[in-house]
Amino acid sequence: MSDAPEVSVVLPCLNEVKTVGRCVEKAMRAFEASGLRGEVVVSDNGSTDGSQDIAAKAGARVVHAARRGYGSAYLHGIAEARAPIIVMADSDDTYDLGETPRLVAKLREGYDMVLASRLRGNIMPGAMPWLHRYVGNPILTGVLNLLFGLRVSDAHTGMRAFTREAYDRLSLRTTGMEFASEMIVAAAQARLRIAETPITYYPREGESKLDTWRDGWRHLRYLLLRSPTALFIAPGAVMMSLGWLPLIALERGPLTLGGFFFDFHYMIVGSALALLGLQTLLLGLQGKGYLVARGLDRRDALIDWLQTHVTLERGLLLGLILLAIGFGVGLNIFLVWAQHNFANINELRRGLLALTLSVSGTQIMFSSLFLSLLDIQVRE
Repeated sequence: MSDAPEVSVVLPCLNEVKTVGRCVEKAMRAFEASGLRGEVVVSDNGSTDGSQDIAAKAGARVVHAARRGYGSAYLHGIAEARAPIIVMADSDDTYDLGETPRLVAKLREGYDMVLASRLRGNIMPGAMPWLHRYVGNPILTGVLNLLFGLRVSDAHTGMRAFTREAYDRLSLRTTGMEFASEMIVAAAQARLRIAETPITYYPREGESKLDTWRDGWRHLRYLLLRSPTALFIAPGAVMMSLGWLPLIALERGPLTLGGFFFDFHYMIVGSALALLGLQTLLLGLQGKGYLVARGLDRRDALIDWLQTHVTLERGLLLGLILLAIGFGVGLNIFLVWAQHNFANINELRRGLLALTLSVSGTQIMFSSLFLSLLDIQVRE
């Protein structure tokens, strides 16, 4: 029989001298009780309280993550793990590593990743602050589910299990607390089969390293920035469409619909919406291209469509056409004004149309240039 481990439990550690030994011992007892061949890898992140020695005495293999950060500790620890199945958990004894076999069993049913859900399990008194349990975690999990098409109950649980094959497909990079969010986002985009199992969550011994508002914002910021389609492209397209509607409908004069009178005031709002919407949409396309260029997102149908149809030359041509039309309308307005000896004339409607077309064309030309720079990186 091979002595190679079947399961690697990876624990990040930064000054957890009171609890890391218990975590290692619980994992070891779980291996023995279940008959699993396993190892415990403690990824130390610069502890100064002797946590490394305690972990080693308890039976763990201690590795040293030189770069500080929650994600860094996990990236290094998982890289050092030798088993085809990996279980990750915090080393503060809030997760019962005796439940490791349950997560492993779920993986062996055919899933790629298993989340140990605290919210579907039992949260012991004092284990999770009220704000985290009823506000922070549900909101962050809800945002993640909405943006990335998942249906999980506890997206930010610190205890998870996954296969090495699945992990290698994720190409994780973040070094801070965002690592937890990045893993779930990447798993959703890679279409991994994700399951959940309820667990018991225990109070932490000692002071928590989490900062409620700072770390919560870091997670939310990461989720939003990883979804430029939802944050920029879709809202931008809607705003641009709503903006052009009154610009076109009221260009020849006011309208009365359903007893409501619509005049040039709505064209002013429409122009602002059209320009703001276009800029937002273009920012979304640039953000999408940037994420792919940096290896933070995968190529998808949108990126393939952009590279096939939205070339630099086409973007410049479209922008130039819009700019030329806008300039032409503006020039015509100037000539009419000159014919009236520069007296007051009523050309506000066409003026708004000329302004919107000209600025839109300019935005498209410069955005096409920027997208072409990102495209060079993507193709390289």
